[in-house]
Amino acid sequence: MFRRTIYSSDHDIFRDSVDRFIAQHVAPHHAQWEKDGQVSRELWLAAGAQGLLCVTLPEAYGGAGVDFLYAAVIQEQMSWHNYSGPGFAVHSDIVAPYLLHYGAEALKAEWLPRMARGEAIGAIAMTEPAAGSDVKAMRTTAVREGDEYVINGQKVFITNGQICDFIVLAAKTDPAAGARGVSLILVEADRPGFARGRNLEKVGYKAQDTSELFFQNVRVPATNLIGREGRGFAQLMDQLPQERLLQAIRSASSVEAALDWTLDYTCGRAAFGRTIADFQNTRFKLAEIASRAAMLRVFLDRCVQMHVAGELSDIDAAMAKMLASEIQSEALDTCLQLHGGYGYMWEYPIARAWADARMMRIAGGAGEIMRELIGRDLVARRRTA
Repeated sequence: MFRRTIYSSDHDIFRDSVDRFIAQHVAPHHAQWEKDGQVSRELWLAAGAQGLLCVTLPEAYGGAGVDFLYAAVIQEQMSWHNYSGPGFAVHSDIVAPYLLHYGAEALKAEWLPRMARGEAIGAIAMTEPAAGSDVKAMRTTAVREGDEYVINGQKVFITNGQICDFIVLAAKTDPAAGARGVSLILVEADRPGFARGRNLEKVGYKAQDTSELFFQNVRVPATNLIGREGRGFAQLMDQLPQERLLQAIRSASSVEAALDWTLDYTCGRAAFGRTIADFQNTRFKLAEIASRAAMLRVFLDRCVQMHVAGELSDIDAAMAKMLASEIQSEALDTCLQLHGGYGYMWEYPIARAWADARMMRIAGGAGEIMRELIGRDLVARRRTA
């Protein structure tokens, strides 16, 4: 392949420590977590003790104060080793930044150090049964009554929903104002009126808990508002590029891992007197996957560099997310096919990775939404040129 240049020797040392953590704390238990439908809280505490949670937070809040490349390393290694259970990225790189960038000092001081230690697990709740990519259509409300908000509504497909200690909730504080009526509010999981629904049974990501959440007259103090009232939609849009970049990183590493497994399998599996890798069709398919993986990696590494420099646009992130998820989906389907019947067996990593990959074209904004964002931007630029 080629030598990547965005990481320093310090990042490489950190990658080795992530691999050791995965070997010790994740690999021995992941199969059981897939049966349980969630990981253990002990894993979160171990990750916190190892310094693998909220690494980009300032040291004052319990983080390591390092750049986003360290978060990317964690995402890459979890994907490379094919462990989708730990919802670390949602907790560390999606939930924590909302508190860090927009939360009052009291909220940051109370929650961020506990998040970094793995003592408090965070979730973010945007999607509803009738409102997925269309955030403006959400129906969950937070009505101000004196010094409290009274929350009513329902959320679905919430990662960490079964084990979270708090939720960053997107709700309508002004239902008549459309997107300008959306606010973000922190809701503690022990509030009366809050209930967790069933742990949803998914096609993939079986070890990662994904839940329905219900809010019935849940009262939280007005000080739990994150940022200003009515700014929630803008805050969500500001943070979505990082979320989509994280998904693209996971997809790219999954493709590279699948190629590695498939090379091992096809070079060792015999059919009709020769290995599967000796067939021209096999070599052509592997060549196509390797070439697409290399092109994706170059673009994605450039996106990571831009993000670290604060220059990644929402359109760049949408392109990365769309392309990475679709290259992943096609590549993993081909790799599974090259494994033959064994590729469809859950004990083989390609089967689990293939099942996980299908989600990437939906979560964080479906591919169709990415196309709309990119296309709309292209047309708007031409019209204003």
